[in-house]
Amino acid sequence: MLKDEADRIKRLITNQKNSLCISQCKAFEEVVDTQMYGFSQQVGFAIRVGIIDKIKGQLLLSELERELNRLYSEVYQENYDKKEIGKEE
Repeated sequence: MLKDEADRIKRLITNQKNSLCISQCKAFEEVVDTQMYGFSQQVGFAIRVGIIDKIKGQLLLSELERELNRLYSEVYQENYDKKEIGKEE
């Protein structure tokens, strides 16, 4: 279930990838932050009730954060490249 939630958050970012919203919309960033906070709370709860161990929980969180950082970096790089190409024309 936690893996599904992590995948849902990744899809949220990926679906907006072609949009300028990721790089220019603070509201979208707030949504992602809220989703990440909720996910971290779910992971914490799962650890406390013994569904997963602490190492697995930390791994889930770090994998999701790493993937989100990669997606953000791709979007910012694409936007930067577009601006640079526009300057050349």
